[in-house]
Amino acid sequence: MGLELKMKRIYEAPAEADGFRILVDRLWPRGVKKEIAQLDAWLKDSAPSPDLRKWFDHEPDKFAAFKERYEEELLTNPQTAAAVAEIMKQLEAADVTLVYAARDPEINHVVVLRDFIETQRK
Repeated sequence: MGLELKMKRIYEAPAEADGFRILVDRLWPRGVKKEIAQLDAWLKDSAPSPDLRKWFDHEPDKFAAFKERYEEELLTNPQTAAAVAEIMKQLEAADVTLVYAARDPEINHVVVLRDFIETQRK
């Protein structure tokens, strides 16, 4: 359980310390070539559903409600749960970095996903 779960924007340079790099966005980030991203996996189903993503639209005043709805998806959607299980499986063997494209490092789905996984690990 000593392995670390990290977050990093895809526009930041990959580093060896990232460990296993997983893109956790449903859409491929603009302007990023796959070979430069140096990803080990792309788990589209770990991201919020398209309807939830569009509703949230990265509006800070919606974040608390978004967090509740996204956590519900993480618990009840079979594809999303499978993606979370895959991330947790990778965490058993190596540090994992959740890679994302959102501009705001604090108001985005990856914060919710990271916190959810950390809660599940306890």
